[in-house]
Amino acid sequence: MTDPTEPTGTPQPPISIQSEQAPEGMGGSGRRRQLSPEEVAVMEEKVRKVELAISLVLRIGVVLSVAVIAAGLGLMFAHHAAYLPIRGNFSYQELTAKSTPFPHSFAALGHAIAHGEGRGIVVLGVLILILTPILRVAVGVLSFIYEKDPPMALVTLYVLVVLVASFFLAGG
Repeated sequence: MTDPTEPTGTPQPPISIQSEQAPEGMGGSGRRRQLSPEEVAVMEEKVRKVELAISLVLRIGVVLSVAVIAAGLGLMFAHHAAYLPIRGNFSYQELTAKSTPFPHSFAALGHAIAHGEGRGIVVLGVLILILTPILRVAVGVLSFIYEKDPPMALVTLYVLVVLVASFFLAGG
């Protein structure tokens, strides 16, 4: 016996994406019009391009930060052979203490990078890693503008402003 609420096995028509725009004469009633197959294809292509752009930003950011950190570690160990032994007199807590000449500000970071110090280059790699998701949000703003979605672009822009502001205000 078959249940009348179950599908009968006949193919159902595909559900199409609907537009948020109200048809002419409908005002702001919230009704949506059906998109044509061409409009659906254009929208799907835009979404695919945005997803690829975001993926590329995240991949490049992570790979670049790993490469910069590895280069910095190589320089740091080349210039400071005392860091290499795992056991011995050297304290790794001392390496990361505030009193260590490790760059703790943007000015110190710029100075360390200009002088080719491994510590500064490692910090630059970590900074790139931290900035990668922020850049992803910036790409999100551009993607919503590209997709012609102003409300989401504004919300994402607000998130970006909060992220950037918190980044600069966190250090005091």
